[in-house]
Amino acid sequence: MTKNAVYFDVHLKINEGQLDAFKKIAEAMIAATKKEPGALAYEWYFNDDQSQCRLQETYADEAAVEAHMSGAAVHEFVPKLLQIATVTGFDVYGNPGAKATLVLTGLGATIFERWQGLAAA
Repeated sequence: MTKNAVYFDVHLKINEGQLDAFKKIAEAMIAATKKEPGALAYEWYFNDDQSQCRLQETYADEAAVEAHMSGAAVHEFVPKLLQIATVTGFDVYGNPGAKATLVLTGLGATIFERWQGLAAA
């Protein structure tokens, strides 16, 4: 990864009886995100009883975050997902850009700016 990459770590609690609907929406979100420029990873993980999910997202840079934030995954499918699940944690690592920062913090995300590390230039 490069030092300009931006990572999302989203924690979701799925409402009881909504797992199948949740998975269908997640699949649609994956298909939409796959088409976005600079979307490098979009990985979904479940706990043992599939009542909780973690979504790990990686974007090449703030332009890729902007493309995601203005795309179908966010505008069309996130509202549907939030009808059947609750965000219990949301961390963003890196610089998503000023416009995305306003939206993300409005959704409850905590932004962690990169300090140092091994990432390439």
